[in-house]
Amino acid sequence: MAKENVAAPETLGEAMNRTELFFEQNGRKVVCIFLGLLVVAALVFGYRSLVVAPRAEKAAEMIAEAQYRFEAETPDYALALEGDANGAGFLEVIEKYGSTPAGNLAKHYAGICYLHEGDLEKAAAYLAKYSPVKGLPGAIVNAQNLGLQGDVAVEMQDYARAVKFYEKAVAAADNNLTAPMFLRKAGLAEQAAGNTAKARALFERILADYPASMDAREAEKLIGGLK
Repeated sequence: MAKENVAAPETLGEAMNRTELFFEQNGRKVVCIFLGLLVVAALVFGYRSLVVAPRAEKAAEMIAEAQYRFEAETPDYALALEGDANGAGFLEVIEKYGSTPAGNLAKHYAGICYLHEGDLEKAAAYLAKYSPVKGLPGAIVNAQNLGLQGDVAVEMQDYARAVKFYEKAVAAADNNLTAPMFLRKAGLAEQAAGNTAKARALFERILADYPASMDAREAEKLIGGLK
């Protein structure tokens, strides 16, 4: 009987290279709902809507071109950050409308752009400027932001800090899509730090709490690869 080909367990580097696939594939949908809900929320505050809502709407319009460049098939992260005559970049949205929901989201996007550009210090700084918001789909963005801060910490080889961010990301959006992914990353970070027992516990938590998730099968392989 021919031997069945079994894929090797995922490495930390491979996990970093496919950061937050769920958000990348569904980003525009999530963000449109996210901004729409926050603009509506601004309208319920009576007289403040005369100032708050128009600024929020203008910022949402301004961020659209930067988002388009960010989400293009071949993303131009520098252009998404800086903008040009055809549209604003995330940095301009932050400068002009940093206090609006879109301005807050632009800080998150700017951090991702700097991470792709390899500027870890600016990536960490802008990701940290993002303020978590309540409700869905904001929770998904909150979790992604924390997860990305974990990714930056991994790139800096600060594995203990990375694990803390990943665990916060799990708590921010406890679901079958993102939570097991961040637990897997936390386990890989513990493994990279040489903490095999802690890594095993995190992988086993995926199997116990999220057995139907896409990461459960990967967790089994990772446990099998531990020494």
